[in-house]
Amino acid sequence: MLKYKSCKHLPPAEELDYSDDTPANHELQDLIPYLLKTILALAWANRWDWFFGVDMRIFHDPEESAIIPDGFLSLGVERFIDERLRSCYVLWEENDIVPILVLEVVTKVSGEEYIAKKETYVEMGVLYYVIYNILSRRRPPLEVYRLVDGSYQLQSENPVWLPEIGLGIGRERGTFQGITREWLYWYNEQGQRLLTPEEKLIEAERRAERLAEQLRNAGIEPDL
Repeated sequence: MLKYKSCKHLPPAEELDYSDDTPANHELQDLIPYLLKTILALAWANRWDWFFGVDMRIFHDPEESAIIPDGFLSLGVERFIDERLRSCYVLWEENDIVPILVLEVVTKVSGEEYIAKKETYVEMGVLYYVIYNILSRRRPPLEVYRLVDGSYQLQSENPVWLPEIGLGIGRERGTFQGITREWLYWYNEQGQRLLTPEEKLIEAERRAERLAEQLRNAGIEPDL
């Protein structure tokens, strides 16, 4: 577990360099974590103790550079701080709560996700490290690692149940924003995939159509 040195005057978020001049080099690095975030926003609509960051800097040590995962989930923090929202995630302003899950989407051959970033997440104490690799033919597309005794151990299931989060994560073909391909989704304990907002809307429309048909069969014309 990373222990940054105690300082009398730790810099606030407003004084940190949180901008990222290098844009994401692949759409999936934005779309995949954004899909996971939107599903959570629907599933946990009444919860205010979580935050999911997308392409946001995490400042974990005032003496080191920030790290920027494609996505991360923290539990036990305020979902919204104020109307300005978060510009970055600063551990010493979040009661030292380390993200419980970090996601990296690999879209080019660099090895950074398997070496440098992986080591940093171990030092930080990130419990789950998720790598989605669309390139490698030697590795499985989805790798979910759990931190055990100071090192990451690969979990083999799909979806992988994450008891500390109360959800599973896995890959499955589906449609998001009109794009049909393999996506990452959240799952319940029974292995059922949580629906996206788009799918929820379609489901509600179908229920309304079935109800209207039942009313017509009963001789009642539903209000349109």
